[in-house]
Amino acid sequence: MNLRDLRYLVAVADHRHFGRAAEACFVSQPTLSAQLKKLEEFLGVQLVERTNRQVMLTPIGTEVAQRARYILNTADDIVEVARAASDPFSGDFRLGLIPTVAPYLLPHLVPAMRQAFSRLRPLLYEEQTASCLDKLRRGELDAAILAVPVEGAEGFAQLPLYDEPFLLAVPSDYTLPESQPVPLDRLATERILLLEEGHCLRDQALDVCKLVGAREEREFRATSLETLRQMVASGAGMTLLPELAAHSGVSMPNAGAIRLHRFQDPQPQRHIAILWRKGSAREATVKAVGDTIRQLEVITGLRQHAAA
Repeated sequence: MNLRDLRYLVAVADHRHFGRAAEACFVSQPTLSAQLKKLEEFLGVQLVERTNRQVMLTPIGTEVAQRARYILNTADDIVEVARAASDPFSGDFRLGLIPTVAPYLLPHLVPAMRQAFSRLRPLLYEEQTASCLDKLRRGELDAAILAVPVEGAEGFAQLPLYDEPFLLAVPSDYTLPESQPVPLDRLATERILLLEEGHCLRDQALDVCKLVGAREEREFRATSLETLRQMVASGAGMTLLPELAAHSGVSMPNAGAIRLHRFQDPQPQRHIAILWRKGSAREATVKAVGDTIRQLEVITGLRQHAAA
């Protein structure tokens, strides 16, 4: 038994297809199938159920694949430890970000990382929360920036980055006093536009709505914050926008079609953190990137406004 054969098994577990698993491992399908057969003979158990329509792991195959994934992550970490011993801030750094953070944080973060870590090559992945956690668990990401707390993150280490208030975005002709904080219970009789299922921001906004009795506008659901912003601009309703996203739209041609209002204290907000596997060889790099984020001018501005 060797690491290569374990990688083949994990690839089959991930793809549920011999052809795609072989492609992911850069080998031919007959080679992958033959090596898995040898692994089964060595272990004395059937790991994979082979049918004409699909590939499934047996119960023992699933358990072996889970342990194999841990072994492979550990082996990869050994390589990273060796590399990091000479220079922890060089090589590839695979960072996942949720879609409601990535477009608004990265324009500030990428230049800062380029300046602070000139030998580090950030590989950036925009994924929803569940996908980020899955790829982090499988060793396909070194770290992920998510809104916390989140189910399924209990086994990861995390560093808080910033707290981000929600702002109320309304059409410009909506009857609310300008430049005045809005009491949260003002939403009690309103219908709120939200993102579609799968976005953690949708769940956070729903929690705010439920707190004061506001209801979701079910006829319209957006796939992104930018679509949500345009729905508000068109007069379809109001929504909650995280502050970084809210202010990123001020240069849009129709920015004047939307008004932004802060809520009265205590303002509803979300908590953003960076997560990584405990014991990862990239831990020092992750913490340094986290510190860089915390020192960004746009992030210190959030803290200063909260303290004002």
